[in-house]
Amino acid sequence: MFKKIGLFVLLVAMLVNISGCVALLAGAAGGGGTGYWLSGKLTQEADASLEEGFRAAKMALKSFRFRVTKEVKKATVAQFVSKYSDGKTIWIDIHKVSDSRVRFGVRVGAVSDKEAARKILDKILKYL
Repeated sequence: MFKKIGLFVLLVAMLVNISGCVALLAGAAGGGGTGYWLSGKLTQEADASLEEGFRAAKMALKSFRFRVTKEVKKATVAQFVSKYSDGKTIWIDIHKVSDSRVRFGVRVGAVSDKEAARKILDKILKYL
């Protein structure tokens, strides 16, 4: 009996603890690794069209001399996949928020290197 009550209290405490964290909630819904993956991505919105954001990201990758291995552009989203100088994979996602606003998401490596992602994101914003 006490074991069930203790388990119930623990579960309630865990639910209250994660209720304010969207990344952890997404991880709980889609698997433990999803929350960690999402938390490693550096995101920022900017005043630019999707086309402008796409060009800026492409120019930033070119300025670092990173080889683009995948380039996708659709009506509301674009993505680049590239390789960092140390071999880590770079993912750049560009989401159309409105006609004049986009959200960039940059991730470097499976265990995200936020310093490298910040350098890339800053370079993208410089080219806008």
